[in-house]
Amino acid sequence: QVQLVESGGGLVQAGGSLRLSCAGSGGTFSIATMGWFRQFPGKERELVAAISRSRGTTYYADSVKGRFTISRDNAKNTVFLQMNSLQPEDTDVYYCAARYSDLVLGPYGYWGQGTQVTVSS
Repeated sequence: QVQLVESGGGLVQAGGSLRLSCAGSGGTFSIATMGWFRQFPGKERELVAAISRSRGTTYYADSVKGRFTISRDNAKNTVFLQMNSLQPEDTDVYYCAARYSDLVLGPYGYWGQGTQVTVSS
């Protein structure tokens, strides 16, 4: 059973940066494609960024391209989301997720508990 634990969320002013981390355990992390989603109450969950298990493919939502960077350290079973130039509209709960496929798009079967990111104007 894969377990994912996010950390690194918090309150930041517009224009600032945060780095989210997601530590995985209980599964074979290196063969999982990892994604970061975000969801605001009452809105659909949005895939923000994803990285394939081979690191050969990354995906970014148009709203974060050029500002967010996803990376992974398979030796440490951790995936990161570096978020720069944060804006108030980036305020959401951010979730880490995993799927056992090399495709970054598709259903994710394993989820963390989420970490709150709040950007003040």
